Amino acid sequence: MVGLSFASQATILPAFAAYLDAPNVAIGAIPAVMTLGWFLPSLFAAGHTEALRRKLPFVLRHTVWERVPFLVLALAAFVAAERAPGLALGVLLAMLFLVTGVGGVLMPAWMDIVGRAIPVTLRGRFFALANLAASAVGFAGSFLTSHVLGTVPAPRSYGICFLYASACMALSYVALALVREPAASTAAPPVALRTYLARVPALLRRDANLRFLLARAFAIAAMMASGFYTVYALAAWDAPPSQAGVFTTLLLAGQVAGNVTLGWLADRMGHRVVIIAGLAATVGANLLALGAPSLAAFGAVFVLAGIQGAAISVSNLNVLLEFAPTPREQPTYVGLGTTSMAPVACGAPLAAGLAADAFGFTAVFAAATAAGAIGLALLVFAVRDPRHSGHPDIN
Repeated sequence: MVGLSFASQATILPAFAAYLDAPNVAIGAIPAVMTLGWFLPSLFAAGHTEALRRKLPFVLRHTVWERVPFLVLALAAFVAAERAPGLALGVLLAMLFLVTGVGGVLMPAWMDIVGRAIPVTLRGRFFALANLAASAVGFAGSFLTSHVLGTVPAPRSYGICFLYASACMALSYVALALVREPAASTAAPPVALRTYLARVPALLRRDANLRFLLARAFAIAAMMASGFYTVYALAAWDAPPSQAGVFTTLLLAGQVAGNVTLGWLADRMGHRVVIIAGLAATVGANLLALGAPSLAAFGAVFVLAGIQGAAISVSNLNVLLEFAPTPREQPTYVGLGTTSMAPVACGAPLAAGLAADAFGFTAVFAAATAAGAIGLALLVFAVRDPRHSGHPDIN
């Protein structure tokens, strides 16, 4: 996560794309490509994951491809950005899809390890503490990012940021290799992918609480404006490029504040409450983006976006573990909860980019606000917290 702060989806990556003279639809493609990679593959990998007695070797073998692309991005910034900006933009999108696509394949395995290692009433604080430490270091690193962007000419400044990200990713691999995986009591028998996917419609009909997925779809649509906050602010107030580093600082400050409170809240009141709080922060960010009177006031948008980021990190996957009727089905619920979101996760940012070109940024912010309000209503009135509804696996 510290590494990702040097290549922030909300600040650094859109600013780099804007330097490459990318159209708004291409800037909107950044979150679209990243969310498509994270979301789409999980369900297709979940059946294989359930059949593995040990998941960590599978994760370690493939996660290197989540890390190497940041070196490629640095090379593209140093070598191609000035000479061939179109090529550099293509490399940017391709590498982001590789990073997140591998992450999506590995997500059910990683969350299964977490589900077996961390008790239900400690998972919120586990993720919050990890996120808090990462956000605190990333907060300090954001000053370095701001300094680099302000003193080193682009595109070398972006290349340096990507090198910092690569170094952090290498350290994270070492930490991951030190994890001790708890033994799984049982493993599901291997089944063909077609057979495994054929079970999904019956699961959706059986578990009414999976209406959460519809609420989550609207929540994702509410976040479609986030990729344009930096670009809009830089243009509206004619701010220098170093302001992207300031925005990263504010974003991380929001994450720190969110992690301090939301992990504790999740363990005591459930993850549904945290998700509601995060989505409310997104609605607030979009409303503020519509009416901020100054660049300084607009900075609060990134604080609220950081709170939403903390809520997602603490609860969006954890709540799927709790929805699962048995521990063995956890990879399926994680996979279903991510892959089913792929169409809206990919389509919403692209639609936002087209809308920004056709109607302006305020239209995007307004549409995102409306989607967030619908998602909030569904979460409040149509979704029960599995921890407080007699779920057989929650104790």
